[in-house]
Amino acid sequence: MSKQVTVTVMGKKVQLNKGTTLFQLSKVYQDSFASPIIIALVDYKLKELSYKLEEPCQIDFLDITDRDGYKTYQRSLQFLMVKAIRDVIGMDKYVETIIQYSINRGIYCEVKLDRPLNEELLIKIKERMNEMITAETVLERRPVKVDHAREIFEKQNMLDKIELFKYRRSSMVNLCKLEDYYDYYYGQIAPHAGYLKSFDLFLYDEGIVLQFSTRQQPNLVDEFNPDKKLFKTLKGASKWGEIMEVENVGDLNKVISTSQINDLILVSEALMEKRIAHIADQIIDNTNKKKFVFIAGPSSSGKTTFANRLAIQLRAHGVKPHTISLDNYFVSREETPKDSDGKFNFECLEALDLVQFNEDMTDLLAGKTVDMPIFNFISGEREHKGKLLTLEDNDVLVIEGIHGLNNKVSYAIPDDSKFKIYISALTQLNIDNHNRIPTTDARLIRRMVRDNYYRGASAIKTIGMWESVRRGEENYIFPFQEEADVMFNSVLIYELTVLKQFAEPLLFNVPRDCPEYTEARRLIKLLDYFLGVTSDKIPYNSLLREFIGGSCF
Repeated sequence: MSKQVTVTVMGKKVQLNKGTTLFQLSKVYQDSFASPIIIALVDYKLKELSYKLEEPCQIDFLDITDRDGYKTYQRSLQFLMVKAIRDVIGMDKYVETIIQYSINRGIYCEVKLDRPLNEELLIKIKERMNEMITAETVLERRPVKVDHAREIFEKQNMLDKIELFKYRRSSMVNLCKLEDYYDYYYGQIAPHAGYLKSFDLFLYDEGIVLQFSTRQQPNLVDEFNPDKKLFKTLKGASKWGEIMEVENVGDLNKVISTSQINDLILVSEALMEKRIAHIADQIIDNTNKKKFVFIAGPSSSGKTTFANRLAIQLRAHGVKPHTISLDNYFVSREETPKDSDGKFNFECLEALDLVQFNEDMTDLLAGKTVDMPIFNFISGEREHKGKLLTLEDNDVLVIEGIHGLNNKVSYAIPDDSKFKIYISALTQLNIDNHNRIPTTDARLIRRMVRDNYYRGASAIKTIGMWESVRRGEENYIFPFQEEADVMFNSVLIYELTVLKQFAEPLLFNVPRDCPEYTEARRLIKLLDYFLGVTSDKIPYNSLLREFIGGSCF
């Protein structure tokens, strides 16, 4: 029997001794990468560098500048921080670290203990992290039986993980080990702490912010400049989760398994309606001045349904709203700018006819009648079909579009006549205390389901264009979110249990040999934590209906 194996590394065949680890092999190729190689793709599946090579396979190494490599760096650093907190403060029932949500270039973490956090404790935590980094302390992954994992977590007072594993279908689970401490993480981890040199810690609000390096410059840690309005919105959503006693997936699965999901759906929908009504009240209080309501937010945040539901609430106050989409002011297709790949860039500001938009809006404000345009996406031209609009004293314009918060869009409209709303799907639900569900994942799953239902698009297409969509958001939406008068969180705490049944078939249909396969498998694993719920009980005016179909709008 041969003791060697032939593998293909970065496109070239190499003969190795069986049992060679990816970590050993990565040292040969490290000089070809700008930052440390941290994980690898083996036959299109992500593998940690501890993986041993026994069979012929195709290998592609990924460094920290890669999307999946960067996530591995972030995840591993969170693991290191949680361990350091327990070492510094003590492994007892009074210490509980909860990874909450992304803020700026970092992660906000709540630390529950029997005394206040202070700079002295923060310095000690950071010193302990650096000790393990300097020592290149090994980060291991060990497969254990689920029952044994629950015993380990019971000893470590990690009740959230005990509840999560109650609904696990597999009999085995891969635990992460760092010295004498065990944890569980959804995704790959680095081989040792030496990969995690770039970070910083800050006290913020009632917790700690773990600040990361940038993906583009792994040795550079960003300054901490928190988005205060966004943080307040996220914190409010988390507080509501606490009140509902649904703070993580284990809690949600318990609600489903005890037949309480219908109540949770009704209460969640009622809460959203109440928040929309409150925003309408704020607009009504300023009706004489605020004639333009701008709604902006990233892809799949539910802007269309929100705009319609807000319009209904305004009508209930006796105000007549007129909904306008900025998409109707696209320039003609032949005038649309192109990106670096030669594709039409519909997300840049130059894709809109801002001169015509401002001319129409100032005419409306002056009491003139305007023939409102409609953009024909088939012909790629704006059309006028006699849709006449005159703005009366008790009328309000509700304008929806990704650039709505950018003052360059509405440069001719007086600032005191604008009311700006930022909407996004800000996921408050975590898998457990140490595994957050990124907001971008929730939006990607929403968009995947919607694109398939309304446009027949495959998961491959949606995943393939997501990086470009995200770049557009970073450039044109997120820089302006703090300028909003109001932030609205469009996430429904139960929604992933419903989206699961629509998304999984699409994801399972992504073939192994395409670039989108790795991301598809990651999303499948994410959805596997959830028990599924039928969509039958979802109200017809629910924002979720914008993605799964059946909306009354």
